[in-house]
Amino acid sequence: MKTLIKFTLLIITSFVMNAQSNLTGLVVDEELQAISAASVSVLSPDKTTFIKAAITDDNGKFSIKNLPSGDYVILITSLGFENYTSQPFNHSNTTKDLGAITLNPAAENLDEVVVQSEKPMVQVMADKTVFNVQNTINAIGDSGFELLRKAPGVIVDNNDNLIVEGKTGVLIYIDDKPSVLRGEDLVNYLKSIQSSNIEAIEIITQPSSKFDAEGNAGIINIKFKRDKSLGTNGSVTSGLTYGEFARVNSSVSFNNRRKKTSFYGTFSNNFGESLGFINLYREQNNTIFDARTETIYDNVNTNARFGFDWYANKKSTFGIIVSGNFSNNDSFSDSRTPIIPNGNIIPDQVLIAGSDTQNDVTNLYTNINYKYKGDNESSINVDVDYGRYTRNRENFQPNQYFNGDESQIISETINYMVTPINIDLFTAKVDYEQNFLKGKLSFGGKFSKVVTDNQFEFYDRINGEDVLNTERTNDFEYDENVNALYFNYNRQYKKWNFQFGLRMENTESDGILTSLQEDQNNRVKRSYTDWFPSGGITYQMNQKNSFALIYSKRIQRPNYASLNPFEYKIDELSFSKGNPFLQPQYTDNLKLSHTFNYRLTTSVSYSFVRDYFARITEAVGDDQNFLMTRNVANQKVINLGVSYPTKFTDWWNIYFSLNAFRSIYEATNPDFNEVSQNTLSFYAQNTFKLPKGLRAEISGWYSSPSVWGGTYETRSIGSLNLAVQKRFFDDKLTARLSFNDILFTSPWEGTTEFGNLIINGDGGGDSRQVRFNLTYNFGRNEIKKARKRDTGLEDERNRI
Repeated sequence: MKTLIKFTLLIITSFVMNAQSNLTGLVVDEELQAISAASVSVLSPDKTTFIKAAITDDNGKFSIKNLPSGDYVILITSLGFENYTSQPFNHSNTTKDLGAITLNPAAENLDEVVVQSEKPMVQVMADKTVFNVQNTINAIGDSGFELLRKAPGVIVDNNDNLIVEGKTGVLIYIDDKPSVLRGEDLVNYLKSIQSSNIEAIEIITQPSSKFDAEGNAGIINIKFKRDKSLGTNGSVTSGLTYGEFARVNSSVSFNNRRKKTSFYGTFSNNFGESLGFINLYREQNNTIFDARTETIYDNVNTNARFGFDWYANKKSTFGIIVSGNFSNNDSFSDSRTPIIPNGNIIPDQVLIAGSDTQNDVTNLYTNINYKYKGDNESSINVDVDYGRYTRNRENFQPNQYFNGDESQIISETINYMVTPINIDLFTAKVDYEQNFLKGKLSFGGKFSKVVTDNQFEFYDRINGEDVLNTERTNDFEYDENVNALYFNYNRQYKKWNFQFGLRMENTESDGILTSLQEDQNNRVKRSYTDWFPSGGITYQMNQKNSFALIYSKRIQRPNYASLNPFEYKIDELSFSKGNPFLQPQYTDNLKLSHTFNYRLTTSVSYSFVRDYFARITEAVGDDQNFLMTRNVANQKVINLGVSYPTKFTDWWNIYFSLNAFRSIYEATNPDFNEVSQNTLSFYAQNTFKLPKGLRAEISGWYSSPSVWGGTYETRSIGSLNLAVQKRFFDDKLTARLSFNDILFTSPWEGTTEFGNLIINGDGGGDSRQVRFNLTYNFGRNEIKKARKRDTGLEDERNRI
């Protein structure tokens, strides 16, 4: 692998730069004023095949790079102007300048032009896959976490871990910025976000050196909705979900954009009950523990997000974002565990346990941004972020042992735990980009600091009074500082594109455990520096075929909960504790992909994960077990991916995504059982345009037997979903009705084995649901011809 890396970088760095094969031009109006944000499309001479596209910059210029030789026509469209179609022309492997192209104004009676556009549900790009949430009807009523199940190539396991192309360890970004939250805290936050507030989900499996190196499987970036139209507009959404219980969600979003300023915001909430279950059949020391647990969740979540941008001039933009998430999440669990000696049918004892948990969460976040766009396509971007997360959790656990026929109580223990968490995050980041040696050079740096305080107070309830248990009470403080520098270079040469970069990250961490009992693992302090190369080569063979070879190195650091060495009691027989000696895991990723006709994408990737860590269940004594995260193996993943969006007819669109991968776990821990597994997962969606303005959707996902977290060998799971949509009042009001997991096939089943402990488990929730949703759009959806946007076009360019 190292030899391949050096060889690839040697080729790239020694490559001789020459002229590009570009198509350029200038788009102006009758008064020779530049027209910005015009769409320029390259088509075949018969206008039946789309080749490439670009968008004009603030000066009306466009450049279409790496265009193969051939005969073409160009189509130019812009709001308030008549469409322009050129005469056929020939383009060779040199730069061709079409000069100034004049657009005629639209007819005078068209004082306003209505913006009506629709992105495809999934866009497969060179560096990422984009799942446009608003273009799937079945997204209604989903939380942000539920949406990830529907994102192409993403699997969610039984511990709510995300698996992408066969690998765990995904770094979650929120609006292009990494989330401070990890583990359970991150999952709970994503479950509080509503799909109505999400514009798109980006899956970036091979991030460049510009991105944080965190995340073995890459990055998932959740983009919130933000309307870019001039004027004032917004939407109101309300919905009802019914599974075992009823849940309600609602949201209001608005946007007020002027030539110099933009003010936008979203307020949403959701509340109601849901059901979850988990059954664990455990064999330990010739005894069977058949635990069956059912949990009712009662959640109330409120989200608010506001932003303001000031376009000081054509070069400078200032912005600020303030957001808050407030959650009150309670859960009530009932568990029954018959304890049966091996070979018997009737239990000796039965443990009846309960859990009453109250969670109050406040998550506040502020971002200040400055963006400067200079001459020669240079730019500077500065971000300063501060976030504070607090969670107050109280857990009441009564445990009663009965005799075999449950006619008599043998013993009883009642526990009460108070576990508040405080997290403070500060980051500062600077990115610079400019043209360099006929390519694009980027470099920058980032400073981030996270300070966490995890308190754990354990009480034994005796005769109705709570008595502090000093052996189980502690405080764990964890500070982490990551300093990073990077550079990245991108260069186009004829049919080839070269990109390479290097990122350096220095990590300083310090975890301090304070307790009333002596503990030899009371402090874990670390300092290490890593280098993360990345690079890629893209070859545009002809109009319909392109190839890409991409490499990246990634890291997955343990989170603070995994490092805390103290014990947390789950019930009378089970508890969890952290591992202060847990090491980061490192991943080398290599991916070869082919794209045909800008639609069908096929890829083959190989990943090697060193020091893979998994959450292991281990036996303690005769009847107890504990959960701990350990470095247990090296993982190899070979993945074949296929993605194909197509339009069969004017009324039928389909999207299909498939990943077939082989996971191999080579043990580095003697108690870990080596395992290998072939897995097939896919997502498919059919969208139909029906008479009378109706739109219907049939979608589903499937995952064959697989390995989750290196420990659970699971059976097949999947989901079949149906939805229908109808619009009213000039498309201002949209009504959607959907049915999720119709066959109730998403609950999981699996087996895990570590040492002499064997567990067969299954679990799930009330995933079979019916949902009804109403959305009303208000305000302007029109842009007058006379209004030109001088800034804020970066998002549009990225889409093209």
